Parts: sequence; C-alpha cells; structure tokens
Amino acid sequence: VIRGHFTERNWISEFSYLHMKYLFFSWLAVFVGSWIVYVEYSTYTELCRGHDCKNSICDKYRKGVIDGTACSSLCEKETLYLGKCFTAKPNSQVYSGNWGDLQGVIKCQMEEAPHYDLGGEMEPRKEAAPAAFNKPTKGTSVEKFREMIISHLKAKVGDQANLADLATQVLSFTDSNKDGHISLPEAHSTWALLQLNEFLLALVLQERDHTPKLLGFCGDLYMMEKVPYSPLYGISLPWIVELWIPAGLRRSMEQWFTPSWPHKAKIAIGLLELVEDIFHGTYGSFLMCDVRTTTFGYNERHDFKVVDARYIIPEATFQERIRQQRCDVDEDCLYGTNCLTSCDLTKHRCTPEVTRPNLAKVCDTLKNYILRGAPSDLSDELEKQLYACMALKGSAEQMEIEHSLILNNLKTLLWKKISHTKDS
Repeated sequence: VIRGHFTERNWISEFSYLHMKYLFFSWLAVFVGSWIVYVEYSTYTELCRGHDCKNSICDKYRKGVIDGTACSSLCEKETLYLGKCFTAKPNSQVYSGNWGDLQGVIKCQMEEAPHYDLGGEMEPRKEAAPAAFNKPTKGTSVEKFREMIISHLKAKVGDQANLADLATQVLSFTDSNKDGHISLPEAHSTWALLQLNEFLLALVLQERDHTPKLLGFCGDLYMMEKVPYSPLYGISLPWIVELWIPAGLRRSMEQWFTPSWPHKAKIAIGLLELVEDIFHGTYGSFLMCDVRTTTFGYNERHDFKVVDARYIIPEATFQERIRQQRCDVDEDCLYGTNCLTSCDLTKHRCTPEVTRPNLAKVCDTLKNYILRGAPSDLSDELEKQLYACMALKGSAEQMEIEHSLILNNLKTLLWKKISHTKDS
C-alpha cells in the first residue's frame, strides 16, 4: 500500500512538472508573439502616416495655398485615395494609390514624427521639414517666376545651354487646369516639387521611357505610374525566416521569379540606356547613389523602369553638398548607398569626385542577374565584359572613352542575342 502511495505521488509530481513546463512555454510563446506584434505595429504607426500627410495637404488646398491636377480628386471628390503603405522613411510617405481607373504610387513629403531617445533628453528629433509653400510670394509675375525656375535649375544641374527650354516646360506643367494662367497656389505646388530629385529626373527624362509618368499632384504630394514588377530581382522574407536560410540557398532564391533570359537581357539594356541618358545628358550629368535591386523594376512588356529616383541626384548638386561635409575617413563621404568620395585629410573635407562611376555600380547589380541562364555561346564574353565594367574607377569624365566603349560593348552583345527574337 505504501509503495503504491509513493508511486501515485511520483506520478502527480511528474504531471505537475510537465504542466508547469507547458504553462511556462505557452506563456513564453504568448510573450514573444505579443512583443513581435507590438514591434510591428509600433513600426507601422511610426512609419505609415499617409493620412496625416493627406490631411495636411488638403488643409492647405482648402485654404487656397496650393493647387494641382489631383487636389480636387484627393480632397473634395475623394476619387483619389491611398492604399497599401510602402513607407521606409517617415519623412517620405509612399503608398499604393487608386485614382478612378488608374493605379499608381502616391508619394508625400512630411515632417518626421517625434522620436525620443530614452537615454537623453525628451526632445523630439526632426530630420526633415515639409514644404512651407511660401514661394513664390504674392505679387510675383510669371516672368519673375520663370527667372526663379531657371536660377534653381542652374543650381541643381549646372549652367546648361537649354535651361530656358526646361523652364518653359515647367511653366506649362504648372498650369494644371490648362486655363492659360498660372495662379499663385499652382506656382506654390510646382516650386515645392522642383525641390525633389525624383520630380526633377522625371522632368528631365520625360521623353524617355525609363521613369514612370507623373499622373497628378497636389502641393508636394504626387502620384506616379505604377511599376508592376519590382524589385528587379529578389524576394522579401520575414526576418525570422531569413535567420534559418543558408547564404547559398538565399542567393539561389533571389532569382526564382525572374523572367526568361531574353526578357532579362531587354531589361538590362534598358538599365544601361538609363546610365547613358544621365551621363552628359541634355541637362547635365546625374549620379546614381542607390543601385540596389529595390530601386528598379519593369512593366508587362519587360521595359525597364526606375521605381525610386530619390537618390538619382544631379552631379552639380552632389558635388556642392559633399564638399561641405566634414570627414575623418573615406566612409564619412558616402551619400545614399553607393556614392562615395575620398576624404582630404589635410582639410578634413570630402573631395567632390566619386570613386566609381554609375556604370560600374550598375554592372555590380546586373552581374548575377544577367549571367544566370545566359546562353552558353555568350556567357564567357558577357562575364568578361561585366568584370571589365565593374573594374571602372574614378568619375566617368576621367575615363570617358573607356566608359563609352564598355557601355556600347555590353549593349551590343545583349542586343545581338535578342534582336532577332520576339522578346526584343
């Protein structure tokens, strides 16, 4: 009887231990799950403030401060509305957008949400301010506004011969209701948009197909044509999944959903044409300071498109900014993710010339993309040309002939292979 009694007590003790263990791990799972949900929700609410941006824009529209092609639809008719949030930085809101039958991407500039550093004083940190919409001032004539535009463009892209033509295009764009007159609210919106790299590039390359079309604007909120397929390649996975995937498998997964090789060749040619267009183009040279695959995409016809042009910056603007930057090492002279110059240690200031041209950085991005699945009779020569391209150093101006030769060789090599196919 005593033995049976102890056996029963042991069983109860073991059951209690298992019960406590189960409760502990259940509590731990709930705690970790709740923490992940809290972090994700907090990140979303801090990043995704598109409706605040819309309210701010519409408030200024109703007060007669700004006007534009999208204002009435956004603020009165409500036929233009924000969809899914894609915002990566609080001061630049990015949403999918619907405007009647049109689908696009809405971008809106706004002041960053207050960020508190718990280790320091409870003071909000502001990294960017929204447009004040106070230029041009009341009483400014159209001719004076034109002079303002030319002066601003000259500061942005340098003293180009045809800035007057570009200013004329800007004035035509400013007349959003096409009544032949430019109102002060319309001018406020255009001036705010001119401060943005992406808008300036779309303006400069509007006759080319590499940048999405501007569908409408209101103040510095604007809607661009949707790029159906982006990023150029690669898949996005939750960070918890990323931890368990080996690097080799991850690289293989990057191209699971890429199109056939002839289509990839056509897309690659489009990217190389963009490099060509912004190097000594009609309105000067631009630098590509973010050539990650997320920056690019393509449409249903496999035409290359720039998805995010915020870091494609006029070379003149870049050089002016970087000269003023204090440095101790070369890494202090980085703009975006790819535009690096060297540090002049005698002055502790950054030098203005980038260490690598646009073409070398683009070839880095294209290498794995275009070599994978390449025809056997082409792959060796293609690899050779890509490595020669990636080895380019210094600014494009310093090696203009070599730069042009490699660019033309790559385009010709790819085009010859697909020109006789329907994919071209």
